[in-house]
Amino acid sequence: MSASIFFHNGLPVQPAGAAPTCAGLDAFRIVSAAGEDAMAFLHGQLTQDVTGLPIDRASLAGYCTAKGRLLATLVMWRAPLEPTETDARWHALVRADLAQALVKRLSMFVLRAKAKLSLSTTLNAFGVQASSEQSAALQAAAGGALPDQDWQRTDLPTGTWIAAPGSAGPRWWWIASQAQLEASQDLARLLGRGDEQAWRALDLAAGLPWIAGSTQDLFIPQTVNLELAGGVSFTKGCYPGQEVVARSHYRGTVKRRMAYGHLDEPGIAAQPGADVYDARDAHEPSGRVVDAAGAALLFETTLASLPEGDLRLGSADGPRIRVLPLPYAF
Repeated sequence: MSASIFFHNGLPVQPAGAAPTCAGLDAFRIVSAAGEDAMAFLHGQLTQDVTGLPIDRASLAGYCTAKGRLLATLVMWRAPLEPTETDARWHALVRADLAQALVKRLSMFVLRAKAKLSLSTTLNAFGVQASSEQSAALQAAAGGALPDQDWQRTDLPTGTWIAAPGSAGPRWWWIASQAQLEASQDLARLLGRGDEQAWRALDLAAGLPWIAGSTQDLFIPQTVNLELAGGVSFTKGCYPGQEVVARSHYRGTVKRRMAYGHLDEPGIAAQPGADVYDARDAHEPSGRVVDAAGAALLFETTLASLPEGDLRLGSADGPRIRVLPLPYAF
């Protein structure tokens, strides 16, 4: 099977089955930064410790307004230097519908710093999932040992592999250039086609709060559990909104949190930004949907509505939300 057939329209052609699966992440884009001051600049903009991030790790991070409300969440990592390079490079996976605006806004604050941000035109993002029994074959096809701990990353001939959190078996974000895809013949023969919505549902179950265009400027990091998922450093110093985020953390004033749930009614799908109600108090919404994939959703609500509230989507008599556990505690 040729590489062009394998990655037709960015997806492997082989149907899913006993093989590991690969889903093209069309709902995401990769933002890149380069330049002598790129790391220091981003360190002063994001909620995460950019300059202290080890080269073999990736991390969640957020970008906030001055009032501490999230404009984006992202998975970021530092790229290794090529032999001819002197400046570190940085990449981040973000939702596609806000990626261009994120690059434009960050670029406004670069000023005299030697840093350039852009949307990558050469890197492709995929979600790869395998069972434990399939991991050995996948590693052989990928060209080396894959990371086996959440947020570990490694660079192989086939691309960058980042271990994604979750309890449904090993899974990875796979970032590859077109040249790497064309050279990935062993992977072409092994991988079956995955489903992006199913991959996103696994992100929801892992409690990863992806901010989209429709949910920008709605939530502070704590109300979507960003710090619980490892996306906030409270020791790194200043960034936009840092005072609000730190005050909520140290004063323990967070009265809203993000929960995970499923809709009980078949055929109903939630949309990010939609209202959530507690039917015990029908006068006003108790929260909003943060992200959704089919019947699965992450939603922000008051602590008073968890875990015993009668939570509904859209209205007080809307579809019932069945609350399920997250992998971390409030």
